[in-house]
Amino acid sequence: MIELKLLTDFPQEIIAIDEVGRSPLSGPVVIGGVRLRIEHFEDLATLVRSLRRQKVKDSKLLTHEARVQILEKLNIPTLPFREQGNFQWKGIEISFVTWEMEHMVIDQENILQASLRGMKEVAQHLCQSNGKDTTVLIDGHMKLKWPDSSPLWKEIPIIKGDVKSPLIGLAAIIAKEKRDAWMREMHVSYPHYGFDTNFGYPTRAHRMAIELHGPCPIHRKSFNKVKEFLPSE
Repeated sequence: MIELKLLTDFPQEIIAIDEVGRSPLSGPVVIGGVRLRIEHFEDLATLVRSLRRQKVKDSKLLTHEARVQILEKLNIPTLPFREQGNFQWKGIEISFVTWEMEHMVIDQENILQASLRGMKEVAQHLCQSNGKDTTVLIDGHMKLKWPDSSPLWKEIPIIKGDVKSPLIGLAAIIAKEKRDAWMREMHVSYPHYGFDTNFGYPTRAHRMAIELHGPCPIHRKSFNKVKEFLPSE
């Protein structure tokens, strides 16, 4: 619960962000974000300890059933892809949003730039205090890209943030469930690739399907294991 070490000035607005889907060969990268305003350190301590008791941690270490159970306990409905909402937990109102950077954007900008831009857009969407007393917790080692000015808020990148921070872990769980739900929908349109089980990740069966059938419209055409199977122009 690294938040309790890093966040000491209150009241303040906290936004936690994580992305899901950087390594798949198809579909979007999805960014999840949660936003809350904390008045006192004790409120933050109560919240993050409660989230940890609910088994909020790295989404990749949880089964789909475990993630859904966590969301249900937190009264987060299963919303359509790229939705937002609010819920109360331990007396604190928490806002959340999912945001996708589509495969076309990934091909145009590259996966890193698309992910960082998506994270910045999520933070801008959630921020309600003009950044004056806002801290943004980011999974990873890089701060967001601000080519023309300094950040609007304080940014703290945390390596393995989805493991160390329950707030980032919650953002990751929301993003993971939204992305997987979208990929299951895509399986109906493109059943050859097994998107309902591999969710676009480069499993052996998925790679063999690309080789046999060629890429489909939602594949990332700039990625290795996809671009070599594109039709010749």
